[in-house]
Amino acid sequence: MTEPLHECIGYVLVQVMKAHRYRAENALNQLGLHTGQEMILFQLWEQEGLAQSQLVENLCVEPPTVTKMLQRLEKAGLVERRQDSEDGRISRVYLTTAGRALEAPVRQIWATLERDLAAGLSETEKMLLRRLLMQLQGNLQR
Repeated sequence: MTEPLHECIGYVLVQVMKAHRYRAENALNQLGLHTGQEMILFQLWEQEGLAQSQLVENLCVEPPTVTKMLQRLEKAGLVERRQDSEDGRISRVYLTTAGRALEAPVRQIWATLERDLAAGLSETEKMLLRRLLMQLQGNLQR
């Protein structure tokens, strides 16, 4: 590495992610959530009754991570796990009324974060940035 660290793309990405996570954590904590838990809720708002294994795959995390997050969400009364009616080895996850009620405020938090993150960028710049970030992600997944 010949350029100073602060000029490296990876360094800037890490700093952006830290700032985003800090803002998200502060806002989500006011709803009783921790960063990352809303990702499970987003999945369930789109499709309830997902198997834990589907959540692991969709979120690209390890099974123990999802298990721990689900335990916390269950304890908070936001989700419930039920055995699949056809295959008792499969645990499916469902929202409770309280979990459904968080959809609007969580989506508002993410909309605000997105607005603040992209402030000053044109629609074309946002589309280009997203494409470039997806390419970077693909580069690292190879």
